[in-house]
Amino acid sequence: MKFEAIERETVILDPNNNMERKSIPSEIRKDPLTGRTSRICHFMPLKWEKPDFDQLVAGTQEYCPFCPDKVMKVTPCFPEDIVPEGRMVLDDKVLFPNIAPYDSLGACATFSGQHFIPMTDIAPGHIVDAFRLAIQFFQRVEDMQHPESVYHLINWNYMPASGSSLIHPHLQVFASAYAPNLLHEELSCAKTYYQQQGTNYWDDLVNTEKAEGRRFLGRIGRTSWLTVYAPLGVAGDIIAVVDSAKCTLDLTAEDIEDLAQGLTNLMSAYDKMGVYNFNMNFFPGASGDDHARFHLVFSPRTFFNQALGTPDVGALRNLYNEGICMAFPEEINEKLKPEF
Repeated sequence: MKFEAIERETVILDPNNNMERKSIPSEIRKDPLTGRTSRICHFMPLKWEKPDFDQLVAGTQEYCPFCPDKVMKVTPCFPEDIVPEGRMVLDDKVLFPNIAPYDSLGACATFSGQHFIPMTDIAPGHIVDAFRLAIQFFQRVEDMQHPESVYHLINWNYMPASGSSLIHPHLQVFASAYAPNLLHEELSCAKTYYQQQGTNYWDDLVNTEKAEGRRFLGRIGRTSWLTVYAPLGVAGDIIAVVDSAKCTLDLTAEDIEDLAQGLTNLMSAYDKMGVYNFNMNFFPGASGDDHARFHLVFSPRTFFNQALGTPDVGALRNLYNEGICMAFPEEINEKLKPEF
């Protein structure tokens, strides 16, 4: 397995030092599976200021459709052939059709009746129950042999800088016969790797990273956690790979608990850096994909300029799909490792 980095150097005349020559290093890294490049540059301290959360959240509960006084009144229901009871409920969590769906089988699942849960107050139990509810939905469409029941996907946008339009924590849940771009690319490359090497790429990645150690965070149950070599996110990305699981429906109850624990570990670590927004996506294969291995990716989200509210996704990332990371993933790993 090849971890390729192309070292770059920019020379400027530094206005802060009498126009003396100054060398600025950077790196272009290639993802070992897909070859997608990421730039390690713009080195800055991994530290941000948290906002006044009371001010940020103030008034948002009044119009929130996911709060207990509204969720069963204003959210849509599934047709009877999909969910006969209209919505699925687990304690104070509710799953219902996404009114702005990404695909024909799209849903939202709330985390609780609580409108705002600070990142460090999200308990593993919150995540376990929300994932369980989503997987119960996936199992229903799988049992009815729905043609879209191929890839079972969960996206989590937490807080506004992640792209979330609501404060109330919730998941985007959908099943689709069409894998999104990066998942499709990964599966295609992993299939080629499997055919050429005779082994599963993700198993090889975990074994290689564990042996090398610089990006390996640890194991929880049968899940391995590591910082991504060529990340998309400005503060790095973290991947969790579940042994033997090919697709979302291969996850056991213990796997879900282990994933929830690892995610709360990451939230605790990034909270110490002042990060309070993130994305999390499932990356599963289809049932029977021997080249696939279920994994999720956690990507903290923040600002290039906090005072202006400048998002961390600019033209390079948005249009070129080129990652920009403000620190070496190995250094980020050292900040995260104590939580594991």
